[in-house]
Amino acid sequence: MEIGLYTLSDLSSVGVNGQSVDAHTRIKEIAAAAQLAEQAGLDLFGIGEHHRLDFAVSAPAVVLAAIAASTSTIRLTSAVTVLSTADPVRVYEEFATLDLVSGGRVEIIAGRGVFREPFSLFDCQLEDYDALFEEKLALFDQLNQSARVTWKGRFRAPLNDAEIAPRALQPTIPVWIGVGGSPDSVIRAGRLGLPMALAVLGGPYHKAGQLAALYRSAGQRAGLAQSLRLAINGHLHIAESSQAARADFYPYYSQYWVDSTPAKSPGPRIPQEDFNRSITQSSGPFVGSPAEIIDKISLLHELTGMDRFVAQVDIGGMPFNKIAGMIDLLAEKVIPHVRGL
Repeated sequence: MEIGLYTLSDLSSVGVNGQSVDAHTRIKEIAAAAQLAEQAGLDLFGIGEHHRLDFAVSAPAVVLAAIAASTSTIRLTSAVTVLSTADPVRVYEEFATLDLVSGGRVEIIAGRGVFREPFSLFDCQLEDYDALFEEKLALFDQLNQSARVTWKGRFRAPLNDAEIAPRALQPTIPVWIGVGGSPDSVIRAGRLGLPMALAVLGGPYHKAGQLAALYRSAGQRAGLAQSLRLAINGHLHIAESSQAARADFYPYYSQYWVDSTPAKSPGPRIPQEDFNRSITQSSGPFVGSPAEIIDKISLLHELTGMDRFVAQVDIGGMPFNKIAGMIDLLAEKVIPHVRGL
């Protein structure tokens, strides 16, 4: 099983230590975290796309290019590319260029997005939310397959034997579908035979198992079961003991949900008792001692048959020294026990 990290680049507005984090510092720390992840033997590093002042990264390909220059083996991905509001031609060209820069290490996680801002910013209608994604995903597939494309659709100017340059170093850029839990999105990923990155941000893990089964069933009906791969993405915090992990993570976790809501207004702070109750062996964010994290990942693998586990460890204004320490714990005390699942 592959293990990776991803970041959404959130900027805590208050910061648990009483200081705000600026975008310049945040991006430097993200690049440093990617370097540490490669040194620790992780397989993947992903960066999300947001178009708000409370996030540092709106152009993942640019930051990933900087990371590519200081790494050599770790795979690099968006997490996610909001394809519904983007021009697939430009997305392909940017990530093909990144693939050349990185020596063929690039992937894309394509998603519909959960924030409203990109729709108004890029002149897209929210009521076309799903149709935009379906059409642009199909166009991206054509661009990925051929250097010359003829195409016509609803939401973009036609292409007539258009040259799509440059071409990626890989024969095609791997594309995963990012899914937040919508059964329709799960079925679409399976029907198209595309790898799926499923967010598991809370709640009982058996729901992820049900969605994994739905995904594979859709792939089998489409005759594409052989091409299916599944990643589970979620929040992770490790400490030497269960109690220390919960106590240390709660302030950052609760701050993250206050700041980073799609509605762009402060969300309610999660009561600490509710947070503690949400974390069991089979539910909640991935918080605990190394042994607990091993058990959680192993259970999720049993329930879902996942091929990847990708963790977000840097939320709510968490200081970089804590993030670096967690990468070390993950590499030293967790990965050796779950890599072979």
